[in-house]
Amino acid sequence: MSDAQLLAAVKSALNITGTYQDAALTEYIKEVKEFLSDAGVSETIMQSDAITGIVTRGVSDLWNYGAGGADLSPYFMKRATQLALKGGGSSG
Repeated sequence: MSDAQLLAAVKSALNITGTYQDAALTEYIKEVKEFLSDAGVSETIMQSDAITGIVTRGVSDLWNYGAGGADLSPYFMKRATQLALKGGGSSG
């Protein structure tokens, strides 16, 4: 899945329209993907459609307009662990 496709999928899932928030969303997406990669999620999974839901959840968890209380949800952490354990090829 390309970065543009992932951005569009995240925006759709979060019901965000227009392009005003694209820069912020793109940074959150990068941060979530970096977290998942560092957690051991394989590159195969990172490039697949399977990543859409967990990235959306992570972006939603971090999206608080800078209120300082960003934290990743228990669901996000459980799903990240599942994906890391799932394998699917080289982790980079």
